[in-house]
Amino acid sequence: MSKEEKVAFKWDALTWDNMVAEEPMHMLRKQEYLDEVSALDLPSSYAAWYNVDVATLLTSTRIVGHEVDSETGQSLVFFDRSLMLCCPESGRMHHYPKHLLHCFVDDNRCDCSEHDGVLFRAELFSISPTGEQLCWEANCRSEMEVPGVQTKVSRWLSWLNQ
Repeated sequence: MSKEEKVAFKWDALTWDNMVAEEPMHMLRKQEYLDEVSALDLPSSYAAWYNVDVATLLTSTRIVGHEVDSETGQSLVFFDRSLMLCCPESGRMHHYPKHLLHCFVDDNRCDCSEHDGVLFRAELFSISPTGEQLCWEANCRSEMEVPGVQTKVSRWLSWLNQ
């Protein structure tokens, strides 16, 4: 670019105001996510991976929501048009576009014929190449746990249909 060429930027005050107003909410969601992950009883290498690698990746990304699996240390991070599965054991972050995701719900309360005793099962999964597929499950074996799983599925479906 020569000295005589000028670059002009168009500032859209309406867009800027919306971005500024939304930013504290997105920052809060990131902090809630990182706080929930740090509260897990994870090996120090997993915690460091989350606090350095994953947190750095999320620096300029807007989070819509998240879920954490306290048993495995894995987590899902929901964005506007995609989600990311974080696997601390392997050190991998898998990204899935929303249009490749589906949700199945199996309600076995009337006829619990499942060999593992699961009364209610929901699965958020992807149509992806082998080895890269998402399979995030929520299930319960007690009637008292069903409303919690239904609430989780409701959030999944709300996000998928946005």
